[in-house]
Amino acid sequence: MTTETTGEALTATGYIKHHLTNWTYGQFPDGSLGFANTAAEAKSMGFMAIHVDTMLWSITLGVLFLWLFWLAASKATIEVPGRLQNFVEWIVEFIDSSVRGSFTSKNDLVAPLALTIFIWVFLMNFMDLIPVDWLPELAIWIGSTFFGADPHHIYFRVVPSTDPNATFGMAIAVFFLVLYYSIKIKGIGGFVGELTLQPFSSKNKVLQGVFIPINFILEFVSLIAKPISLALRLFGNMYAGEMIFILIAIMFSTGWVFGIFGGFLQLGWAIFHILIITLQAFIFMTLTIVYLEMAHQKH
Repeated sequence: MTTETTGEALTATGYIKHHLTNWTYGQFPDGSLGFANTAAEAKSMGFMAIHVDTMLWSITLGVLFLWLFWLAASKATIEVPGRLQNFVEWIVEFIDSSVRGSFTSKNDLVAPLALTIFIWVFLMNFMDLIPVDWLPELAIWIGSTFFGADPHHIYFRVVPSTDPNATFGMAIAVFFLVLYYSIKIKGIGGFVGELTLQPFSSKNKVLQGVFIPINFILEFVSLIAKPISLALRLFGNMYAGEMIFILIAIMFSTGWVFGIFGGFLQLGWAIFHILIITLQAFIFMTLTIVYLEMAHQKH
């Protein structure tokens, strides 16, 4: 096994660590700004560091999604539709039926939000099907050839949903929407009552006063668990899938016998992974719809 573009020996552990390190920009402990050269430097930058590769691919894929759907809409016709129009109409109908089946209130934001989440998360997950070395190798070649960067210090992860910063960012955005509509529909008093007056209640005022902090702890944990579970479910499944692809890629460096075996493993896992990336996008979308439905319910 060799490092990308260098030919120097690289251990399996080093190979895995290199593939799991993000291209990070932030502030060093001495106050200067720049790109991290090692995983340790990236860690030292703290919370405010930016994972450039995650931002690059998530924005690029978001723009790709908007462009494809704009292109389909601009060329839409009532005559014989093209393949792109058929595909987009099928997705829109699928999302519409999913929203109608899970969301009973009136809110024009939910369906477009569900469509955006499903396609965007699916595209981010789909990047996991690209062979793990192709795009990082390209990034290393560009960085070392045109910018004189050390290949050992060039990191480039291409699956945004394997970065907890991306999954938590999306989950927190959904959480803010849940809070917003909970207060808008129920009022501050209704929302506070929802957190403090259930599941335990009593007509006895003293006993109810005892129940209020217990109810708040239970309901607050349940409320906070929504964005955490939403983010960690997507991150955990995609991170595991990425790790399996990396481990399979290591087999190609151990000889032609294991290389052929690894090729079959990679093909089989890629086919199975198509189901996983689609299912994870669907689950994230469905849970978002369900959480917004709960935010709209008065009780």
